[in-house]
Amino acid sequence: MNFMKTIFTLVVLCVALSVSALSNASTEHGHTKADAKGPNGGTLLNDGDLSVEITIYESGIPPEMRVYTYLNGEVVTPKDVDLTVTLHRLGDVNDNLSFTPEKNYLVSNEVVTEPHSYEVSVAVNTRGKQTEWHYESFEGRTILSDRIIRQADILVERVGPQTLRFRESLFGVVAPVTEKTVSITPTYKGKLTDVAVSVGDQIAKGQTLAKVVNAASGVSYDVVSPIKGEVTERLVSAGEVVNDQVLFEIADLSSVWVELSAFPENIEKLEVGQTAEVYDLHQHERVRGEVIYIAPVMTGGHIARARVLIDNSAGHWRPGMHVKADVDARERDVALAVQVDAIQSFRDMPVVFAQYGNTFEVRMIELGESDGEYTEVTGGLAPDTPYVIGNSYILKADVLKDGASHDH
Repeated sequence: MNFMKTIFTLVVLCVALSVSALSNASTEHGHTKADAKGPNGGTLLNDGDLSVEITIYESGIPPEMRVYTYLNGEVVTPKDVDLTVTLHRLGDVNDNLSFTPEKNYLVSNEVVTEPHSYEVSVAVNTRGKQTEWHYESFEGRTILSDRIIRQADILVERVGPQTLRFRESLFGVVAPVTEKTVSITPTYKGKLTDVAVSVGDQIAKGQTLAKVVNAASGVSYDVVSPIKGEVTERLVSAGEVVNDQVLFEIADLSSVWVELSAFPENIEKLEVGQTAEVYDLHQHERVRGEVIYIAPVMTGGHIARARVLIDNSAGHWRPGMHVKADVDARERDVALAVQVDAIQSFRDMPVVFAQYGNTFEVRMIELGESDGEYTEVTGGLAPDTPYVIGNSYILKADVLKDGASHDH
């Protein structure tokens, strides 16, 4: 045990001497460049024969600060140490830490919240010795000039409340409205002497489609359309003898149905009356419609039909066309939300970059629900904080080029 204690003392003294040389070369008005590491891997601060080692412990527990004090190379009993530590963060936020003795170190009573990026003020008083240090411990921070901010098109907005709009995305097919589709048959058996329309023709209600000579009376009569619409099928030609077969199919396509395929996880979120945005697979055209029907049964493939009625006065939506629809399933107001594209990953945690003048720094955020455009923030970001929404990946790259180590 004495041998191990001697080795430990020599390690502390060697480190303390190296830090003393570093401190003397880089201390001005109490501001220390804290590059040295102590026996526990923390930041070692030295003033003559008095040293303190600042560590952050976060293995399986919320981050806490542990501080070891050394005097003449010996670990000072924690209860004999009067210690104050203040963490100065961006945004004029100061975290004042208090401490409790534990084993051979002092442990903070407060959680050291992320990011662990701050200027640190340390004051210690033990056994008649007292001193102060001030040093920087930054991570996830970068400073850009106004010119670079403009050239990189760094866009910023303030975090605040949002209404999240949750949508169900479904595939479907355009179909004619059943009630607006008619099959035209002859009134009497006879011979078609004239056919006046072709497939694709737009016709008016009451317009003559063909003429038929009644086989029984020899009198010619007109076959007319009962609706306004478009000829979608022409099944006969002039000269044919017709009886009770279908001559023409007429459809009013000024409005059409979109027959959507909904799986069980979709169908439970759908209701008649919801709004849907329909768009073609090339996203050339979009139109909003209303859910007017949800099938009460599922098919053998566990798919149910949901029907949307949309306007087609311009004729873009043709029956048989495959489309996609986003159905507005529900809305939820949240106190804070950030744009999805603003979220980056830093040390395997979701972050956004907060702006303080020309300085940008990560903010580790706790996330709630997302509607694909905005994501709820449940912790880690104060209301009204300016955060980067455009080209935040540039800031991440700038931070990572200097290394993303998480040292304390």
